[in-house]
Amino acid sequence: MSIIASKPKTEYSNAPEGLHQAVCCDVVDLGMQETGFDGKKAHKVQIRWQLDQIDPKSKDKWPYMVTRSFRLSLHEKASLRAILESWRGRKFTPEELEGFDLEKLIGVNCQVQILHNVKQGGETYANVQAIVPAPKNAPKLRVTESYIRVAEREKRAQLEKDPFGYGTESAHITDEDIPF
Repeated sequence: MSIIASKPKTEYSNAPEGLHQAVCCDVVDLGMQETGFDGKKAHKVQIRWQLDQIDPKSKDKWPYMVTRSFRLSLHEKASLRAILESWRGRKFTPEELEGFDLEKLIGVNCQVQILHNVKQGGETYANVQAIVPAPKNAPKLRVTESYIRVAEREKRAQLEKDPFGYGTESAHITDEDIPF
């Protein structure tokens, strides 16, 4: 009998190259991740943006989504700091460098520059090269209503399985549960 492995079919396509209007739809805490071949680890986050164009390959007519991962640091040489300062259009103040809440980014508009990179094997990836402020007087984009933040997906799945929070053992209400 044959055991056949195949590449999964994607239900999305790469965002087109160029400068696009976008909105931040999520900030995902990736936790401790390996940083390279030396086995060192660093705390990483991923920022996700929805673009102003619909992905023609998506079944539900979703906008293109692009992501970029960063080491969770505002060090002067950190790429997260450089991207955030470019996006904000100004440097961080010393007070802001004490701690900046990345959750504030959700719903904030910007422009995202996308460049395509081709990896070995011919696979093309859309990479977030730069972020700059949204153009003045441009209509504001909103995060698609059906987008569920990564942090909420597990909780949402649990609520769909057990909407009343009874758990699997006590999913049935009996006469003793009625308070009168």
